[in-house]
Amino acid sequence: MVSSEETKAQVRPVSKPRGRPRSFDRETALEKAILAFWEHGYEATSVSDLTRVMDIGAPSLYAAFGDKRSLFEEVVREYGVRYGSFGERALAEEPTARAAVQRMLREAAAEYTAPDRPHGCLVVHAATNCSTPEVEESLRERRNANIAAFESRIRADIAAGELPAGTDAAALARHTGAIIQGMSQQARDGASREELEALAEIAMAIWPRT
Repeated sequence: MVSSEETKAQVRPVSKPRGRPRSFDRETALEKAILAFWEHGYEATSVSDLTRVMDIGAPSLYAAFGDKRSLFEEVVREYGVRYGSFGERALAEEPTARAAVQRMLREAAAEYTAPDRPHGCLVVHAATNCSTPEVEESLRERRNANIAAFESRIRADIAAGELPAGTDAAALARHTGAIIQGMSQQARDGASREELEALAEIAMAIWPRT
């Protein structure tokens, strides 16, 4: 006969082995992905490029980040936190739209030419030659959201009397967006911080005064 203890042993569930822990640091790998997309853009950065620079295998990449597009979406969000938030801070902290944009352009000159990372803005550069409609649209929405934020702040200043009542808020906001995007490309083309700061000063000269 089989004893009751033997029966329990036979039916006792066998614990499944735990999955292998990740052999890489996710934050470090993500930072490397940010730099890769920032340097080469979305379309020109392949999965094999990513696994090489992130120093992980394709299965680990997919398990930790999803596919290339999902990884890129996370990259863009994290880029905004780590490198691209200077514009939002300026709008939130400065007392007027003029002061906010002046600070934003000055800080863009420094950020876009920092020596320890790719030049320019990832959100601007990653869209170059992009043939993936969803990615292109997502980046366009981000750029347009920035312009909308400029316009909202400018309209608030018009209402407060900080800018003349006849100021074209939409045009001035789009001018600011064009300058920011142009500074990004100029930085990619080798413009120095000092050259971009000079450009920013000229750009601010057209702002209307009360």
